[in-house]
Amino acid sequence: MEIDIQQHPVLDAYHLLVGLVVPRPIAWVTTVSDKGVVNLAPFSFFNLFGANPPVVVFSPTLKRDGSKKDTLRNIEATGEFVIHASTERHAALINSSSKMLPHDESEIHWLGLPIVDSVRVKPPRLQDAPFALECRMQQIIPIGNGPISANLIVGQIVFAHVQDEILDEQGMPDPQKLQSIARLGGEYWSRTRDLFELQRPI
Repeated sequence: MEIDIQQHPVLDAYHLLVGLVVPRPIAWVTTVSDKGVVNLAPFSFFNLFGANPPVVVFSPTLKRDGSKKDTLRNIEATGEFVIHASTERHAALINSSSKMLPHDESEIHWLGLPIVDSVRVKPPRLQDAPFALECRMQQIIPIGNGPISANLIVGQIVFAHVQDEILDEQGMPDPQKLQSIARLGGEYWSRTRDLFELQRPI
């Protein structure tokens, strides 16, 4: 099959591409509205893009009606957010937090999740998350202007919370203890249980 992506219907192209580019790590993000409502949502267009300074990028795409998601609106208003671990034990909660609630309703309260204050940013963090990365927005890059168009949020990590139980004897994250999950296409998710190691060439 050969596909001219630019001529393909938007939704069809979206479903094709998210089925091909896998697995995708999930940013589980808390933000706060200008009225103090805490929002929680997952995003699989996400990754770490640098270490000096430490930079993350994720994309809250526009909704299918072309309107902005709460996460994007909140970051535009406050410039701050917190990214949490997406792990197997929280999979059902992560999935549930993708539900579209009214802007003045909080997924935190709806799901009954405990939160604690962050150190450097206003949005709180999830108390039970194996790690939480406090971030300040550096730039928002809108790409496109229709349904599912991207909004690349570039954020600098300013503070990190890491639970000791996911660390190895050298104090580094142990993927077998963290047990991250990722998104595939359709309704599929993946676990990081089947691991293998390769030594990088010198």
